[in-house]
Amino acid sequence: MKKIAFVVLLLAVGAAAGRAQESRQDISLSGTGIIAPFMAGTTDVQVSANRAIGALLSYRFMLTPSSALEANYGIDYQNTFHYTISNTNNYLINTRMQEISGAYVRYFVFKNFNPFLEGGPAALIFVPIYNSGTKTLDAKQQTSVGAVWGGGFAYEVSPSFDVRAEFRSFVTKVPTFGDTALVTNRWYKIGLYEPVVGVAYHF
Repeated sequence: MKKIAFVVLLLAVGAAAGRAQESRQDISLSGTGIIAPFMAGTTDVQVSANRAIGALLSYRFMLTPSSALEANYGIDYQNTFHYTISNTNNYLINTRMQEISGAYVRYFVFKNFNPFLEGGPAALIFVPIYNSGTKTLDAKQQTSVGAVWGGGFAYEVSPSFDVRAEFRSFVTKVPTFGDTALVTNRWYKIGLYEPVVGVAYHF
């Protein structure tokens, strides 16, 4: 009886290991930092934003052992946009930025250490927060279409889990929040050094 139980245990462990090796999907949760640059428009508008923190939820489906498709949803806690018009008029808009994006991911596999590059389309949703930090109540929610790209590495700590670290960047038009006075006619590169650190679960 003990031998039969031992054989059954070995078979169960072998099946679990086989499933782990055949994992083609993973989901990850990461913390992010948002770093936005100063931007001088072709108009008389200048814009800058403070740094912010947020979270990123990602799903990857492996096409091959070295490539995957990725879907992302991200949100930050609060980001303050500062618009200056003609060096005199100042507008502050507290914003919650959300990300919906997809990307192609290319891995370079070195045992447990897997560097990767990624890129794809993205939509950024800028939602004004009407609190004491927002100085204009005319600001409206805006969705901007652009692109995301980045690079980093995944370190496999077990067949089911890995730790990921990455730098990402977005490019999109500078948001105007529906106010024609805030038009810059510029493209905005957000998070050129946006750090992303998290944990992924493979299944």
